[in-house]
Amino acid sequence: MRSIVVPRLYPDDKMPEDHRHCIVCGKAIESDKFFCSPSCEDIFKKQQKRMARSRLITMAIFIAIFVVIIVLSYLRT
Repeated sequence: MRSIVVPRLYPDDKMPEDHRHCIVCGKAIESDKFFCSPSCEDIFKKQQKRMARSRLITMAIFIAIFVVIIVLSYLRT
């Protein structure tokens, strides 16, 4: 039976320091930061605003549909 040899990414003495990855582009950065650059931070903020706006619009549509259903059911009786 042959054993499977998995190559190591780093030799034992060359392990990378603690790090995390930019939440926008995925580049390795220092562990105390979230973004690798101001442009990635701007992109993230724009995405957050867009998501908040779409949540608000979706909620408004659901409320409008609910009101229409209530009004229509009231008018039928």
